[in-house]
Amino acid sequence: MSLDTFYRDSFVEVDLSAIQYNIHQLQQRLDQKTGVYAVVKADAYGHGDIQVAHAALEAGAGGLAVALLDEAIKLRHAGIDAPILVMGWTRPKDAVVAAEHEIAVTVFQEEWLKEAGLLSFSKSLKIHLKLDTGMGRIGIRSVAEMERTLSYMREKNFFSLEALFTHFATADEEGLDYFATQEKRWNELFSHFKRIWPENVEVHTSNSAASMRYPGRLDHYVRFGISMYGLYPSSVVKKERPIDLQPAFSLHSQLIHVKRLEPGESISYGATYRTGEYEWIGTIPLGYADGWIRRLQGMDVLVDGKRQPIVGRICMDQFMIRLDQEYPIGTKVTLIGKQGEQEISADEVADQLETINYEIPCMISNRVPRVFLKDGKTIDIKNSL
Repeated sequence: MSLDTFYRDSFVEVDLSAIQYNIHQLQQRLDQKTGVYAVVKADAYGHGDIQVAHAALEAGAGGLAVALLDEAIKLRHAGIDAPILVMGWTRPKDAVVAAEHEIAVTVFQEEWLKEAGLLSFSKSLKIHLKLDTGMGRIGIRSVAEMERTLSYMREKNFFSLEALFTHFATADEEGLDYFATQEKRWNELFSHFKRIWPENVEVHTSNSAASMRYPGRLDHYVRFGISMYGLYPSSVVKKERPIDLQPAFSLHSQLIHVKRLEPGESISYGATYRTGEYEWIGTIPLGYADGWIRRLQGMDVLVDGKRQPIVGRICMDQFMIRLDQEYPIGTKVTLIGKQGEQEISADEVADQLETINYEIPCMISNRVPRVFLKDGKTIDIKNSL
């Protein structure tokens, strides 16, 4: 497949084989009865939701999880008929839309059910009840809340309770005290649930960190998010390395201009960088409008398998680097990924920005085309412009 379906020299490569490898690695660590839900919210963490969803399901994922109903409907319109869960807020008035598309929604309020219960449903609404055991985001926090919510749910035959779940806030950290606190709260709430709701429901409590570190948990399935993309959720988990992961995301461009400057010449806005001697300066056609933000000034990129630093402020559409020698126009530049024996990882970029690796693929805008690889071959291209 030709790259001529877009007309710029910067692009992301998404290795779908790496995503499938990561799923298989987790499956080998889990109990055979525990399934995997692939988390493809936020355009699959910037990788491309439809393509990643197909690859994950092909690798054996039992369903998909997103944050928004819009994301779920997009997957349905793409022909994906696997189970889909919306993990975030869905407006009560949109519950019928979710039911019609056989999309499960997250519920955590009696008031939500009462408002949705006034609607006319032609299909049952699949519900996953969220319990807040200490994340402090959304979820039912008390036995009293649970009883009121379940009582109203039982009154309406078009509400179908499929699962209960929670989210552990510190599953990726070295200290286990708060994780144990959340586990205790979960057990208390779930034990009460079983006493008042005899019907079987599924359970999913484990995110990437919990599923890799504590594979023996009694989950029907786990939610595999950041690590499905080949990134460990924290430095602690990366050091432990409970399973091997392969990064799926890389970012590339090329040199579009190379010049030799005399000492004392300025580079970019604000003249924040001046050449100290005769220097080769290269220009790359990618900038903060693409998600390569100004705070990455000073970060290295790879040219000819060698690290070359970004000099001067990053512009909206371009930035400059200091080269160790003259290179021809069209020479490949790697911002995230490998060249030869050198690698610039999403973790390294995150450290430069004092953030987490989750943000890095998400921040690369859809102005940058995604090129999807499988077994080393290009199988699809996503150009959002």
